[in-house]
Amino acid sequence: MALSSELTSLAAEVVKRLAEKGERVAVAESLTGGLLAATLVSVPGASKVFVGGAVTYATEVKHALLGVSSDVLGTYGPVCADVAEQMASAVREKLGVTADYGVSTTGVAGPDPDAFSGIEAGVFYIACATGRGVLAERHKVAGDRETVRKSAVTAALHLLLNQIAAA
Repeated sequence: MALSSELTSLAAEVVKRLAEKGERVAVAESLTGGLLAATLVSVPGASKVFVGGAVTYATEVKHALLGVSSDVLGTYGPVCADVAEQMASAVREKLGVTADYGVSTTGVAGPDPDAFSGIEAGVFYIACATGRGVLAERHKVAGDRETVRKSAVTAALHLLLNQIAAA
């Protein structure tokens, strides 16, 4: 999947702003399957600000690797704000260092609805965890898998930029 100029520009702005502040980010991804991490590391200088990430595509991996609550997963499934928040918070602290920001993506890329909850394709949640707390957002977009995944990365980068600016 080729990166759009919008994604590349957003990622470059994230890397620039984090580098200026001497801060770092880690990512936890589900529906984006590593695209958020790939987008960030496509920017020269990303190694100064990108700690790493976890692709927790399967529901049970969200629990096993990131410690997402089995109660939340069992009640709501993997596509909800609580899961996004827990993923972002966990990845911020679980990679051997504490990143200044943890960003997560979880949702339904499609074409079918989520098998657990029936949530339709195109719905996703993103979250950003900082030392100040966690903010999650729900999004819904129309389109194929590639469109949904790129939209989730775009939204996650915008949320991260907003949190960097708010610090």
